[in-house]
Amino acid sequence: MARLPPGPRGGVQLTFGDRRQLVVLLVLVAVAFGLIVALTTPWQWLPGGELAAVDPTAGLQPEQLERISDYRANVVPVGLLSTLAGLLAVGFLGFSGYGSRLVRRLPGRQHWWIQGTLAVAAGVLIGRLVTLPFAIRVEQVRHRFGLSTQPWADWASDVATSYAVSVVILGIGALLIVGLARRTRRWWLPASVLAAALVIAGSFVYPVLVEPLFARFTPMPAGELRTSLVELAARDDVRVDEVLVADASQRTTALNAYVSGFGATKRIVVYDTLLAQASAEEVRLIVAHELGHADNRDVLQGTLIGALGAVGVVALFALILESGSMRRTAGYAGPRDAAVVPAVLALVAVGSFFVSPLQNLISRAVEARADVHALELTRDVGTFKSAQRRLAVANLSAPDPNQLLYVWYASHPTVAQRIALAEGWSAIQQRSRLGAGGARVGRLARVGVAGVGEQVVGQSAQGEDREHDDRRDQCGEKSVLS
Repeated sequence: MARLPPGPRGGVQLTFGDRRQLVVLLVLVAVAFGLIVALTTPWQWLPGGELAAVDPTAGLQPEQLERISDYRANVVPVGLLSTLAGLLAVGFLGFSGYGSRLVRRLPGRQHWWIQGTLAVAAGVLIGRLVTLPFAIRVEQVRHRFGLSTQPWADWASDVATSYAVSVVILGIGALLIVGLARRTRRWWLPASVLAAALVIAGSFVYPVLVEPLFARFTPMPAGELRTSLVELAARDDVRVDEVLVADASQRTTALNAYVSGFGATKRIVVYDTLLAQASAEEVRLIVAHELGHADNRDVLQGTLIGALGAVGVVALFALILESGSMRRTAGYAGPRDAAVVPAVLALVAVGSFFVSPLQNLISRAVEARADVHALELTRDVGTFKSAQRRLAVANLSAPDPNQLLYVWYASHPTVAQRIALAEGWSAIQQRSRLGAGGARVGRLARVGVAGVGEQVVGQSAQGEDREHDDRRDQCGEKSVLS
């Protein structure tokens, strides 16, 4: 094998062929990703119609709007500052060289995987410590507004658990890069395959390994509600292995339900707060929305798109991490050096932030399709609107948020948009009924004219007389109904 030209600090540089391979891979993935997203995303929220005029208040009472506005005025600026502080901290460590110097001071230099794991743990810890004051402030506000019911000790336990989960997930990714780079020059080829496989495996095991760390799940008890939900799923031709209740009330008063996993781990989860506060009809409607996700295989489709995206991310990371300028700036020898970990963490954080608008654009369209599915399944516009308002009031969700915040952070349509969607769907149904009624009137009128003509020419066969009587009965019934 030909020796590669030496790179900064004893590393190796990409050859022209390597760069060309990476660029071709990146372009192919980008084209495939773009085509799949463009062709599979339900961009038109309401097929065959348009949303009704959006009422920015969503029909909420002034005191409810004031409470929501007050809450968001307290938490949104803090959340934005937290995001900024976290990005600056991780970016500084990853792109300035300070992070790589920190890694070299960690124990385990003789074993790259130990040093790499400690580097991930240290990098994530620094990011969490920087944002911790903001998180505490948000939790204080949530307590003040009654949105959080969690004792501070339990909250701290959840923060620690979340930190551990992040270290495991990011650690697997970082060690995958470093380990493969130490074994093969074109490490991005096996890394991209393994990254895609990990995304798929993660979606499969997340419901059974990670979700139980933050909530206790129990089967929904037998009763009228569970029976109606199972019947609803059967009518929708959706196989649901489990309908679970999460003990969300131990942490929050917020209302929610969701679907997660696929295959053997697919389940619908309903918050116990939703069961306590919403009517049975509202619960059915919200579950009908989740059945829409299951019926359209949204989790599976999103997972496969994510797996394809992971291949592109690995190719992009390889181009960046292998570049000489990045090595010199960040102070690592190459991807085979455990000191590359801070740069990897920084790329993940910055990349996640800037890809959020695209992810949420797709997510909002998928959520709108699930809303339409719920309306089609239940045909209950009134309950849909009341459920959306109940969710907004309980979760303190702004019915019409700032447009930039909406584009960047909103994974669901706004409450105002969802109500407008329901009203638009209702208008389509009314037009459809009127059109069907008009067509029936036209058919009956033609039948009536034919009957009169037949009477004039004196047709008197018994079978024809019965046909005339039937037609006159139909016309008479229609005139009464009109």
